[in-house]
Amino acid sequence: MAKLLLDGTGLTVEALAAAARGAGGVALAENGLAKMRETRALIDHAIENRIPVYGVTTGLGARSTEALDAETLAGFSLQTIRGRAHAVGEPMPRDTVRALMLARLNTLLTGYSGARPEVAEYLAKVLDANLVPVSGGLGSVGGGDLVLNATVALALIGEGKMTNADGQEGPSADMLRAAGIEPLQLAPRDGLALANHTGFSAGEGALALDGALTGFAAAQAAACLTMEGFRANLSPLDPRALAAKPLPGQSIAAEGLRALLDGSALWQPGAARRLQDPLSIRNTVQIHGGTAAALANARPVVETELNGASDNPIAIAETGEVISCGAYHSTELGLAVESVSRAWQHLAMGQIARIARMMDPDFTALPLFLARPDSGSNAFAPVLKVAEDLAAEITRAATPQPVWPSINANGVEDSLTSAPTAARALTRINDLGRRLTAIELMVAAQAVDLRGVTAELGPPMARLHQALRAIAPQIDSDRPLTNDMESLAKLIAEGGLTPPA
Repeated sequence: MAKLLLDGTGLTVEALAAAARGAGGVALAENGLAKMRETRALIDHAIENRIPVYGVTTGLGARSTEALDAETLAGFSLQTIRGRAHAVGEPMPRDTVRALMLARLNTLLTGYSGARPEVAEYLAKVLDANLVPVSGGLGSVGGGDLVLNATVALALIGEGKMTNADGQEGPSADMLRAAGIEPLQLAPRDGLALANHTGFSAGEGALALDGALTGFAAAQAAACLTMEGFRANLSPLDPRALAAKPLPGQSIAAEGLRALLDGSALWQPGAARRLQDPLSIRNTVQIHGGTAAALANARPVVETELNGASDNPIAIAETGEVISCGAYHSTELGLAVESVSRAWQHLAMGQIARIARMMDPDFTALPLFLARPDSGSNAFAPVLKVAEDLAAEITRAATPQPVWPSINANGVEDSLTSAPTAARALTRINDLGRRLTAIELMVAAQAVDLRGVTAELGPPMARLHQALRAIAPQIDSDRPLTNDMESLAKLIAEGGLTPPA
C-alpha cells in the first residue's frame, strides 16, 4: 500500500479519511521537516536566553505569568502530558485516533509549532506500525483538544495504552517495544505541541465530512429511484427553471440528480403522472441543495484546519519571532460541521415524506404500503416506525451545539467552541442517515417493481436497482427486514451503492 505523503499542505478530507480507516503508513516531505528544524531553532534560542514564551519558559493557563526555573523546565513537557491526560468515556474508534494523529502530524510539518522534527518522525513511525493509542472520547470543549490529545500523547511516551495491528490492547510501552519502537523522549515544547492543538476536532470533523459526502451521494441516488417509482415530473430539474434563481447548492444537487437520471424514460414528454408532485419530490433539488451547500462550505474550513497551525504559541521562521495567538480555537470548524448536521435534518425530513407518499395509493396508484396484491402483507407499513425513529434521532443530534463562557483556568480560558461535540454529532447523523437512506432505497425499488418500469430506468438507476436487489429482494410476503437495511447501510458507508454518473 502506497504511503500518504504529508508536507503540511494539500491534505484533503478524502485522503485523511482513507489513511485513517486504512492501515497504511505515511511519508514525510523533507521541506516540512526543514521548516520544523528552522523554527525549532527559535524555541531553543528562547530557552537559552530565558525569553518569555508561553508553555515553553512560562507556565500554562492561569499560570502563564509564572516563569519556569531551570529544574522545572527540564521536565515540563512530561508534566504537561501527565497533568492533562484525563479523557473519559468509551474509547475512541481506531480510525478516529489515527485521524487525530494524521491531522496533527500534517500540521506539525507547517513548522509553526516549534516542536522538534523528531516528534513528527515518531508519529510517522507509530502510524507505520499501525499502533493506535487508547483514549476516551470525552474531555474537549474546543479551545484546543487538550485533554484528548494529551491522553493520546501519554501512550506515545509509554505510559498509556495502545492497540496493535491485530486489535489487541496492552500497555503502550510493551506494544511499542514489540514493534521495535522505544517510547518517545520529550524535550521542552514537545509536550505542549502534542497536547494543545485541534487534532481531534479536525480529524473527527474530516471523517464526519467524508461520511456525509458519501451519504449525500447515496441520498441523491435514493431520491432518484423514488422519482422513478413515483413516475415523477422532472421539470423542476430543468436548468432553465433553476437558472431563475441560481443558488449554488441547488445547482450542485441538480447536476447530480440529472446525471443519475440520465437515460430515464421520465425525460420523455408525457411520462410524468402528475403536473405537480408532492413537495418532497418536486422540491428535492432545493432540499438537497441545502445539504450540498453546507457540504461545499464545510470542506475548505475543515481542510484549512488540516493544513494550518493550531498551536499557541506559533514560531515564525521568516521574522524569527515566537508569538502568542488563538490558532487552537475552533469556532469556524464547529460551525461548518454543525451546518452540515442542520442541513441533514432537512434532507431527512424530505426522505420521511417521500417514504410515506410512496406507500399511499392516493398518491401512487400502487397497492397500500407497496404490498403485493392478494399477499395479505403489510409490506413496509411497520418500517415507517423505524424511519420515524431514525428521523427523531437525527433531529436530536442536529440540535445546535451549546456554547457558553467557559469556566476553565481560573477565568483565563473563558471561551469554548463545542467543535468536538459538533463533529461527534455529524458522525452520529451519518450513521443514522445511512439507515434512513437504505429504507428509501428499498421502498423506491419495490415501487419500481410493482409498477413494472425496470426497463424504463436509465443506466445509472438500472445499475443501482440491480445492486440493491442483490442485497434486498422484493417483499412478496412478510419477513424480517433488519438484515436488508443494515447490509444496505453498510454498503452505503463503503461507497458501494452509489452508481457512477
